[in-house]
Amino acid sequence: MVKISKTYVPKLTEKYMCEKHKAYFKKKLTEWKSEIIKTNNEALYNGSIDDNSVSADIVDQASSYTDKNVEMKAINRQIKLISKIESALKKIQDGTYGFCEDTGEPIGIKRLMARPIATLCIAAQEKHEKDEKVYADD
Repeated sequence: MVKISKTYVPKLTEKYMCEKHKAYFKKKLTEWKSEIIKTNNEALYNGSIDDNSVSADIVDQASSYTDKNVEMKAINRQIKLISKIESALKKIQDGTYGFCEDTGEPIGIKRLMARPIATLCIAAQEKHEKDEKVYADD
């Protein structure tokens, strides 16, 4: 893998998914994953998830249960996100990162900068969302 500076940003003039682009997105994805893990560990360590205190007040218990439920849903979303990040990192390794899973076309630097875990180009994403809406209406 090529070394890139801390301030490097992929340029549209460079060959799409050249070694610099791959190094940039690998670094971006790895840092994002570490940040999520750190945040979740802090939430678990400092948060109320493992709070075993039993409140006599039923309203407090219900509120505590709801809070824990919300926290667990958030952590489950983060776990899914980590899985998508790991999938993107594998794609960088096997050379398929940055290309649409449906069409094989480039996803595009701007889209990947905004959503590094994108797996579909904009056209395929729009079609996917339209299809989802059609099925949701049935």
